[in-house]
Amino acid sequence: MQAKDREPFEWVAYLARVHDGLKPGLEELNRYYEGKQPLAYLHPELLEELGEQLKQVVINWPRLVVDALDERMDVEGFRYADDEAAADDLWKIWQANGMDEKSQQANVDSLVMRRSFLVVGTNEKDAATPLVTVESPLQMQVDWDPRTRAVRAALKRWHEQDPLTDAITDRYAALYLPDKTVYYEQTSATSWKETERDEHKLGEVPVVPMVNRPRVMQPGGVSELADVIPISDAACKIATDMMVSAEYHAMPRRVAFGVDEEDFVDANGNKVSVWSRLAGRIWAMTKRKGGDDGADVVQFPEAQLSNFHSTIELLARLVAALSGQPPHFLGLDTNNPPSADAIRSAETRLVKRAERRERTRSGSYERMNQLILRIRDGEWDPRATRLETLWRDPSTPTYAQKADAVVKLVQVGVLPIEQGREDLGYTAVQRERMRRMDADALQRAVGGDFAAGYGPKAPADPGLPLPLPAPEA
Repeated sequence: MQAKDREPFEWVAYLARVHDGLKPGLEELNRYYEGKQPLAYLHPELLEELGEQLKQVVINWPRLVVDALDERMDVEGFRYADDEAAADDLWKIWQANGMDEKSQQANVDSLVMRRSFLVVGTNEKDAATPLVTVESPLQMQVDWDPRTRAVRAALKRWHEQDPLTDAITDRYAALYLPDKTVYYEQTSATSWKETERDEHKLGEVPVVPMVNRPRVMQPGGVSELADVIPISDAACKIATDMMVSAEYHAMPRRVAFGVDEEDFVDANGNKVSVWSRLAGRIWAMTKRKGGDDGADVVQFPEAQLSNFHSTIELLARLVAALSGQPPHFLGLDTNNPPSADAIRSAETRLVKRAERRERTRSGSYERMNQLILRIRDGEWDPRATRLETLWRDPSTPTYAQKADAVVKLVQVGVLPIEQGREDLGYTAVQRERMRRMDADALQRAVGGDFAAGYGPKAPADPGLPLPLPAPEA
């Protein structure tokens, strides 16, 4: 059966089956970002024997890799090639939907779990402000057309949960198709009942995937954690081994010869605990060292843990090389304090990575805005194909350096003032206020009221004659 001939309930069954197969891998990636991954590189029998006595030391490099990119990717507005005001309208819709915060959530999910989704719909409370929501890949799955690579169907599944027992009470689903959206309620393990239908006739699925590092044959993307996870597992194993060694070998060990267990007592003659015997905090015996009873105590030197330190440092350098992180992000110190130029040079790969990720996300946000205009205006706007997404500069120059460069470019005529304000990071709302201030200042100057900008006028001198009126023609 061809995809175009599938009935809605068949799409639900197909997408749910595909999502169930992909979800365990997505959940594993999410656990690594949250620092809740299981301990790796440890023999299962040893892990079973130690049980709860062994606690994993988590070095959460996966979160560092993701957050270092996300912190440099901030949307600042949208722009048309020929109409700045229309872009301001889109920015108002963006802010009305709380996308300042939600876009960051979508970005993190796509960096971690390969993709996230933007869903555009009608706002029942305000028709002029379409509704935009961000969806997790743990709840949503899309189907790409292998010929056009366009989304031809999408399914979101969610459930209600009892806060006291954590029991799932009700399950729901929403199927997004090019001409309609169908809502379902699950009645059994494999059965869904249609509850509502919206015949929107958009001609396109109102779901926009935000894919991280998509490839031609991998439209679902690649996680930023793909290269880091094996090294992170090794670092957690080494750090855990170091803590075990610290307990048993990092302090001097003592061996007692010719002494029974009952001989280890405190000052009052009470037996000491097992930990006291291991750690050596209290040592007291009724037998004499070197005496006739043959008792003797020998102390071994403590073990050095530097081999663990050097191994973790090596793994950190591998993470820095694979992810483009500056060495100081991973706690790798140099012999000499780095200069400002050296810091900027070390961040070059990270900045370029952020710019590459911004490029793919720009297409998603622009497609989102095209759907917003279609739902708001009732027709497709051809100008929307020339939309641009404005991003904050992902590099980290000081504000003084950036302002100095922009001022020089404006003074020599390379940049107009409006572009300079945009480069300095002012938002669309702030730039609009500045334009109004400029217009008011120009109006006062053209109107001849120059004193309005310099305070009240000086009173007339009573000793001077009044000017004569102009003669009539």
